[in-house]
Amino acid sequence: MIIGVDYHPSFQQIAFCDQDTGEYGERQLNHSSGEAERFYRDLHSRGVQVRVGMEATGYSRWFERLLAELGFELWIGDPAEIKTRRVKKQKTDRKDAQLLLRLLRENTFPQVWVPSPENRDLRQLLWHRHRLVQMRTRMMNQLQALAMNEGVRRKGKLWSAQGRVELEKLCLSPWTSRRRRELLELLDRIDPVIKELTTAAEREARKRPEVVRLMTHPGVGPLTALAYVLIIGTPERFQRGKQVGTYVGLIPSEDSSAGKQRLGHISKQGNSLLRFLLVEAAQAAARSNTHWRRRYVRLAMRRHRSIAKVALGRRLGVRLYWMWRNGHDYSPSLEFGSYVGQPGTVHGVK
Repeated sequence: MIIGVDYHPSFQQIAFCDQDTGEYGERQLNHSSGEAERFYRDLHSRGVQVRVGMEATGYSRWFERLLAELGFELWIGDPAEIKTRRVKKQKTDRKDAQLLLRLLRENTFPQVWVPSPENRDLRQLLWHRHRLVQMRTRMMNQLQALAMNEGVRRKGKLWSAQGRVELEKLCLSPWTSRRRRELLELLDRIDPVIKELTTAAEREARKRPEVVRLMTHPGVGPLTALAYVLIIGTPERFQRGKQVGTYVGLIPSEDSSAGKQRLGHISKQGNSLLRFLLVEAAQAAARSNTHWRRRYVRLAMRRHRSIAKVALGRRLGVRLYWMWRNGHDYSPSLEFGSYVGQPGTVHGVK
């Protein structure tokens, strides 16, 4: 049986076809009442082999675990590719399920790579730490604003022992004083949690040889390398390094026509965490490595600093891809196309 599933958090609209009997049907299955689970368990009890196709979406982990438990085959498709297969400008749940079923039957379903449960769980570690760091940054910015309103401008020194004492001694109005006290309490509680998560991520990074190899590149620490390996999954997914920049969303959007090229902001069609870490690591590489610093300054003078940061982040993503795929540690001789044009060289890498 082949089933096309238009998945929603509270229900799913399905269109199914039994290839042995030719039976065709459509149903709407409710999730909270257990109707959907009973439907699939009934198929399993009857010994029916099932292939399910659905778009990549959120809030479906329980459904994926259920199909894996029952031994059913699950194909997850690219929503953008599936959208292009829709001929008429009519979109309903029924038509979406019918489209998915048709693509499955015609063997044109745009299947995407799906990470393993272990991979997904480790991503939650990185995401949790990232969100906590963002919360800490917002709290620190609020405390900086409180200090600056009282004429104290210490920047990073505000978080030293002396700066903390100076901040706590400021004479503030009652509600402002309470805000300062509670922000400092939250900051004191969140710091140990972030340190614990950072230690856990570094421990996981050291377990993976490919992550350790990527860490040899300037500016790339355990968090960036681990996130890169978990989100990219395997280098064999991409034929060229430039595809990594497209996958992460670090290429400019384009609306060109009639010989006129129009480039816009970066597409941001990809994992926002990896995109953030690559740009951050590229800035660290520009601070610590002369090759990257020279490249950054040249781009910043010609265009803008923000554009230079994104360009270096995209270049770093491509560089890590080739290091991982070829099994090479970082070498200064490979900086920025040193081997381009030489015999036996492909994409600037021997």
